[in-house]
Amino acid sequence: MDRPLTKRLHRDYITVFRVSSFFTHLVLYILVIAYLTFAAWKHWTYIPGFIGLGVVSLSALLFIWLLPELKYRHFQYELFEEELEIRSGLIVIRNVLIPMVRVQHVELESGPLMRKHELASVAVVTAATTHRISGLKQSEAHFLKRRIGQLAKVDEQDD
Repeated sequence: MDRPLTKRLHRDYITVFRVSSFFTHLVLYILVIAYLTFAAWKHWTYIPGFIGLGVVSLSALLFIWLLPELKYRHFQYELFEEELEIRSGLIVIRNVLIPMVRVQHVELESGPLMRKHELASVAVVTAATTHRISGLKQSEAHFLKRRIGQLAKVDEQDD
């Protein structure tokens, strides 16, 4: 029996998460500024714009500075011969066991920002849902995808 493979996300995932959140919030700031500009032109109240500015600023603080580090610290997975265990969460800790016999297929995903940092995501698809492990080095993601595929096929042949 192989030893379980316990892993965390790669540290570069923090950078990818922050850059992605930065661009998302940049678009939101542009929308708020557009509203404030339009409000000044049409002599509307500025209150919704200032509320939006406060909400976007708070969201930016959370999603650019706080959440990436917390997600990195509180996410891990462990691969066994019979199942994959994914643990995540800060306040509510979520521990998901995915039996290999339930795995339908495994996907490897990597967007442009993740490819720039040589990262990828592994999506484990079951009949009920898709479970993602994002922020792995590409070589590690390829290995995990192949290993889950092998373990899932072995279980299917045993039935």
